[in-house]
Amino acid sequence: MLIPEQWTSPITDYLAAQKAGGATRATISARAQHLANLARGLNGSPWEVTPQQLVDWVSARSWSRETRRGRRATFRSFWEWAVAAERTTANPALALPAVKPAPPAPRPTPERVYKAALAAADARTVLMLRLAAECGLRRAEVAALHTDDVLEDLIGYSLRVLGKGEKIREVPCPPGLAQHLLARPRGYVFPGNDGGHLSARYVGKRVAAVLPEHWTMHSLRHRAGTRWYQVDRDVFTVQDLLGHASPVTTRVYVQIPREALRRTVLAAAG
Repeated sequence: MLIPEQWTSPITDYLAAQKAGGATRATISARAQHLANLARGLNGSPWEVTPQQLVDWVSARSWSRETRRGRRATFRSFWEWAVAAERTTANPALALPAVKPAPPAPRPTPERVYKAALAAADARTVLMLRLAAECGLRRAEVAALHTDDVLEDLIGYSLRVLGKGEKIREVPCPPGLAQHLLARPRGYVFPGNDGGHLSARYVGKRVAAVLPEHWTMHSLRHRAGTRWYQVDRDVFTVQDLLGHASPVTTRVYVQIPREALRRTVLAAAG
C-alpha cells in the first residue's frame, strides 16, 4: 500500500535531516517504516494530525511494550523536526505518554535447540548461527561482517564489530570460528546486494528457518550473554561484549542461573 502523497515529501525531508545528523542506516530504515505505517493509518496531512487522533491510533495497535517505545520515539522525533523546520507549529506526539521499559525477560536459546539448528543448517547459515550464539552479534552486525574484521593478536582472534550508533567494539572470537571466517574469500563474509553484503533481514530469515518456532537470532544473542555471565559473573564484561550503552539493557539479556540464586540464599542463611 502506497504512502499518501501528503506524507511523502515530509517523510523524505525528515529522513534526509536524520542522515545529515549522523543517524545510522538502520535507524533511518526503522523510522521510515514507522512513519510509512502511520501515514497509511491516518487521513490527511501530517500537519493536520491532532494529539487525540494520534493517541487513539497508537492505542489501537497490538504492539509490544518495546515496539511502543520505538514508535513513540520516532513520532516525537518527526514532529520535533517539523516544528524546528517550521513545517508546523504543533507537535501532537507530545500527547503520547511515556512507555516504561519491559521488565527483564531473557530468553536464551537452549543448547539442544542450538545444536539441532547447527546440524540442520548449511555451511553459510552455520557461520551466522555461531556468530550470534558464540560472539553475541546482532543480525545487522553479522550481515556486514568483513574478513578484514577478523583480527589476530598475541593472545588470539577478535572480531571488529560495527554496532548500533556506528560504535565499534572488539569481541574475542573462538579460534575455530575465526579460521572458518578467514577461509572465506576476502571481502564481506556474506556477500549480497545490500551495500555489498546480505541484508540484516535476510540473515535473520536464514537463521530463523533452521530454528524452531519462538526461537530467533536474537535469542541466540541472549544465549551468548547468559553463558558469558555464567563464566565471569561480571555484568560490565557482558555489557562491553554485547555492545550495550547501559548495564540495564544487558540485564534484559542475561538469565541468572537458578542455582546461583539458591547458592546466595543458602550462603547468607549460614
